[in-house]
Amino acid sequence: MQGKELYAALCSACHGKALEGYAADHAPSLITPTFLESVNDEFLTRSITTGRPGTSMAAYGKKLGGPLDDAAIARLVAFVRARGNVPQKQLAGLTKAGDPKAGATIYDATCRVCHGDLKSRGEAVHLANPMFLAQASDPFLRHAIVNGRAGTKMEAFAKKLDEQQLADVIAYIRTFVNPAAPAISQLPAPTGKEPLLLFPKGKEPDWTAREDRFVPVDIVKKAYDEKRKFIIIDARPPSEWMRAHITGAVSIPYHDLKRLDEIAQDTWVIAYCACPHHLSGDVVDALKARGHTKAAILDEGINDWHRKGYPMTVAEGVEKPAGEPPAPAGQIR
Repeated sequence: MQGKELYAALCSACHGKALEGYAADHAPSLITPTFLESVNDEFLTRSITTGRPGTSMAAYGKKLGGPLDDAAIARLVAFVRARGNVPQKQLAGLTKAGDPKAGATIYDATCRVCHGDLKSRGEAVHLANPMFLAQASDPFLRHAIVNGRAGTKMEAFAKKLDEQQLADVIAYIRTFVNPAAPAISQLPAPTGKEPLLLFPKGKEPDWTAREDRFVPVDIVKKAYDEKRKFIIIDARPPSEWMRAHITGAVSIPYHDLKRLDEIAQDTWVIAYCACPHHLSGDVVDALKARGHTKAAILDEGINDWHRKGYPMTVAEGVEKPAGEPPAPAGQIR
């Protein structure tokens, strides 16, 4: 597929059909001029390849278990560039040494409500995400703070922060990374032959899906503990299943639904993602289109399941995800 088709199939669900962002899970705009003028192709390539662990932005690079090889990612990056049609700028670097302590005061007053911290995400880009910080240079961060993101809540701080304050807040943002944290490994890739049913000899779940579509995490956990007979589908790309998944869940990603044809129509199916409703909703819709009447979404998604300490199979180094803010009005979660 060409870049346009790849974007429509894999990215538009969260980043919007026109790359405008915020279609689901606070996914940012990819065509904001101050963003595109501050990123090079390497930044976009690495972001697509490695994703943002702990969010709905999966790793799409094939070498990490995603669906895209290097050539496909290059086509996708070229599409984003052409659609935005914004040339790169030479970014100004920091001219002062930053003081993280002073930066913390600025961050608490002006940034935390939108960008969150180590414990919780905000509505905007999660600045405490280690993969984001590994890819975002100091000049990139400075450019975003100084110029803002037109059309979003991210205002321009050029007239509100001087060069010392800019250096201070960026120095504080850098403290979100723990240099002593263990490297994150991966679980073995799914084979496509994992058993579908969790407890084949169990009784059918006795839940009732809200709006004929959602079953709360705690209700599913109760059925799990009671060893009820049902299927849990991980709708994310396999790269995320290889990072962490609900124990016993089968990988059937939203972009490759072949295994749905193996599922008996008289069996309850719960699908989850990290959005937590959008991609899993696509899988549930695909099941219903095949005639299934017992398919529903794990209401709060895998991240809430993980945060609550419910049964998970995780790779070494993976930590519980940060808390999430409520979805803004009109945005899918």
